[in-house]
Amino acid sequence: MSSISNQTATAYFASGCFWGTQYHFSKAQGVISTAVGYMGGHVDSPSYQEVKTGTTGHLETIEVVYDPSKTNYEALVRLFFETHNFTQTDGQGPDIGSQYLSAIFYRDEEQLKIAQEYIGILTSKGFVVATTLRQAETFWVGEDYHQHYYDKNGSSPYCHIYRKIF
Repeated sequence: MSSISNQTATAYFASGCFWGTQYHFSKAQGVISTAVGYMGGHVDSPSYQEVKTGTTGHLETIEVVYDPSKTNYEALVRLFFETHNFTQTDGQGPDIGSQYLSAIFYRDEEQLKIAQEYIGILTSKGFVVATTLRQAETFWVGEDYHQHYYDKNGSSPYCHIYRKIF
């Protein structure tokens, strides 16, 4: 007997190196599973070796599958903004390049509306938000050695530090 509800929802976030993004989301209440991969580019089935060149147009992205009876998209958007520097325009921390940009890949109008609302809140707090909002496309799952990297290696993120904003 599974404790997972029959209803799940999915969200996609890009906030720099996907290792740190996955680290925080995989520990969030209501999250069933996470996977790192690539979204937003013009190459089918890209490899990390291709994406890291910055020429495929993909962003390092995380897929978050969650139970909407235990959390909601708003909580995930707040976590997204509270675990990276959404004002950085050229990457994330020391990771510079288009593959490390901040983006929310929305799946529907409701997700878009919530993301826009939180960008508005941040703007009203004086932040200049670099995060872009993009329609979700095909999510290409990354290589096995990238999945749950920090958990496998017993370390923690250096670019993704939680800080309360909301």
